[in-house]
Amino acid sequence: MDGEGRQVPRAGEMRGQAQEFVARVTVRNRLPLDYSVASLRIVDFLIEGLRKGGRGRDEVAGALLGLGAYVGEVLVRRAGAVWVDFDESQRLFFGHSVGVRMPDGRVWNPLGKVVNCFDAAADAAEQSLQTFYLTLPGRSRRAA
Repeated sequence: MDGEGRQVPRAGEMRGQAQEFVARVTVRNRLPLDYSVASLRIVDFLIEGLRKGGRGRDEVAGALLGLGAYVGEVLVRRAGAVWVDFDESQRLFFGHSVGVRMPDGRVWNPLGKVVNCFDAAADAAEQSLQTFYLTLPGRSRRAA
């Protein structure tokens, strides 16, 4: 738990977090959340909808966690990343307890990237998660 009593996710739980989020969101909507790179555009639209809904970050924290888990799982399945628990210095730097390590050793923070996208109303186009993936250094070139 963090200092505010919230459960802190661990690397071993993130795939399940992503799967639970997809199941919860797709039961009501026919969203093509299939862990493809193209599905990251859907995530962009979902974040935009949350932002336009006018609710604060704390009010949508659960949805942002689910979206971040989903983005990280796309990196795992499509770019060869692995979920990792951040060490103390990484937690301080990224503001989250987990992230992904790319095949070249670089570490990324998909949970934080989703929060940044939510917060970046003015330059939402520059914060696209699909663009983030496509320009991401260190990913493997394996077939999707």
